[in-house]
Amino acid sequence: MIRQACFAVVLSAGSAPADGCRLALILALDVSSSVDASEDALQRGGLVSALTAPEVSAAFFATSQPVALAVFEWSGRYNQELILDWTLINSPASLLRVAGIVARSKRSHNDFPTAMGYALGYGAGLLERAPQCLYKTIDISGDGQNNEGFSPRQAYAAFPFDGVTVNGLVVNGADYEAETGLIAFYKSQVVYGPGAFVEIAQGFEDYERAMRRKLERELTPPVIGAAPGVPPKG
Repeated sequence: MIRQACFAVVLSAGSAPADGCRLALILALDVSSSVDASEDALQRGGLVSALTAPEVSAAFFATSQPVALAVFEWSGRYNQELILDWTLINSPASLLRVAGIVARSKRSHNDFPTAMGYALGYGAGLLERAPQCLYKTIDISGDGQNNEGFSPRQAYAAFPFDGVTVNGLVVNGADYEAETGLIAFYKSQVVYGPGAFVEIAQGFEDYERAMRRKLERELTPPVIGAAPGVPPKG
């Protein structure tokens, strides 16, 4: 069974309470073998810059209800590494602290394939012990299609994804013929749940801009409160 196969990568610690939390947000970074060291540096640094951008900070604190944030990196079947465990972003200082944790993080793996179904299974386990928040979102970035293990759609059928939105950030390098259909793959196989969308970075050099735009869209309260299945404008 898929859930048994992914058991080793699902976390089991208890949930922490968070009164009034409006969003539990997971950021999942691709560190598969198609991402070289310079690209990983652009990805990691781009996330730090996006988290500390004024418009993203404003979206984090647009209401008095905090956001809970977690970050992990993923590649092969059993190659997920937690960078940031659940942290309530309830002040500018807490946002700067988590950005610093990401900035100091070191890549855990660099020679494994792209097991996206397993990454999503890990994300589902992480959400099961998240603070109690109004909404739950997984944001998965990648530069390649699933090429090991079960598919994203199989993960959605096997793991608890009720009430979860999965957004995608496509790094559209198209270095290989197989990746020319990456955007279509994300749109048809990866995005999931109410209001789900795909953001596109034109190469890792564009990662910071795309991540900043995507975070602002995910965190802005009117987007979070949009009717299911109705994408926001812009």
